[in-house]
Amino acid sequence: MNKFYFLFALLFSSTLFSQTFEADLQVRPRFEFRNGYKTLLPEDADPAAHTSQRTRLTLGYGDENLKVKFSGQSIGVWGDTPTMRLEDNNSFSIFEAYGQYQTSRNFLFRIGRQVLSYDNQRILGEVGWAQQARSHDAALVSWKPAANHRLDLAAAYNAETETLLEVPYSINNYQNLQMAWYHLDVNNVGFSFLLMNTGYEFDAATQEREVDYIQTYGAFHNFVSGDLFGNVGAYGQAGSHTGREVSAWYAGINLNYKLADIFVTGVGAEYLSGTDMNDTSGELKSFTPLFGTNHAFNGHMDYFYVGNHQNSVGLLDLYGKFSYVTSKFEISVTPHVFSSAATITDSAGNEQDDYLGTEIDIAAGYKVRKDLGINLGYSQMFGSESLEILKGGNASITQNWAWVMVSFSPKLFSFTKPQDSPNAL
Repeated sequence: MNKFYFLFALLFSSTLFSQTFEADLQVRPRFEFRNGYKTLLPEDADPAAHTSQRTRLTLGYGDENLKVKFSGQSIGVWGDTPTMRLEDNNSFSIFEAYGQYQTSRNFLFRIGRQVLSYDNQRILGEVGWAQQARSHDAALVSWKPAANHRLDLAAAYNAETETLLEVPYSINNYQNLQMAWYHLDVNNVGFSFLLMNTGYEFDAATQEREVDYIQTYGAFHNFVSGDLFGNVGAYGQAGSHTGREVSAWYAGINLNYKLADIFVTGVGAEYLSGTDMNDTSGELKSFTPLFGTNHAFNGHMDYFYVGNHQNSVGLLDLYGKFSYVTSKFEISVTPHVFSSAATITDSAGNEQDDYLGTEIDIAAGYKVRKDLGINLGYSQMFGSESLEILKGGNASITQNWAWVMVSFSPKLFSFTKPQDSPNAL
């Protein structure tokens, strides 16, 4: 390591100054026992178990105005190739790769593959729980005229491959995106406003590819007042999706109170509008948190909005939370009561109870050192007959999920050459 450090010092010192080069490594294996994760397990089915792993290397360069970041990762499951392997099924991908230039104290632009994460990550987030996480190929400009004001504008246009003529975009992703986000801080209070337009290409009834646009707009507010803190958000969606008119909305509130330095309790609620199962209007009234870190909301068992439950009956989630947090250890207990936001019907067309079930999440973490942590959790779903209609499976049998994750996140090196250093060693 000393020789490696000296090599970079010698390389950069001869011609450059005030530069930083960093390298970080993350190895994150996670074991999961899935006995009703994401969907109710049928009575005659056996639970699943596996260990997934993220291996990520992040390199960064920066000076006073220029920053470049590269993050590559390999995601796989233990045992997806034999022990004596000629090739590895673990796919290597580029998670982040962007360049950023700050033209002044108040203005910068960034272009390339990057994370778009804002506010509580309900609409736009990194999705760090997922081993692959989420990033966007986009261009972004950020203007900060004062310390408490910030405006971000982002845009993306996607294609499947290099072509000479226009071809369909068939990847399960937006074809283009435009986003504006404004944030204002006043003392311990923050206000954010979001406007986002996303275009999705699809096969229309005319046998031609068309692009439908969904507009997501709304506001988010977070506050701290003594031992009380929390946030509230409201968003709407309009436009069209696969030829259907969209009219949907979301509202959420989260309140927390610090009982002591290490104890926090809280309550919250979320409402995501849905479409009645017996609706014949053709209008889509289901709200979709398009790029949110959805695992952090609506229960850790991911029954709702984590690759599922889109364009469905929506959700009303009432929850509480109790947390014990120290510098080394934390544990939380979070019960959720789920109901549908729209009408559920059975196969005969009879309306059903809107109660979907109750989930209890227990999660704990221990920080062995700053670059090594252990996390684990247990969740159980007590589903209803209405949840069976939506998900299938058998709600009367035990539905649970358990996991344990170890995160190694060392900083390999960080080298900075001070501005007032001479040109050569």
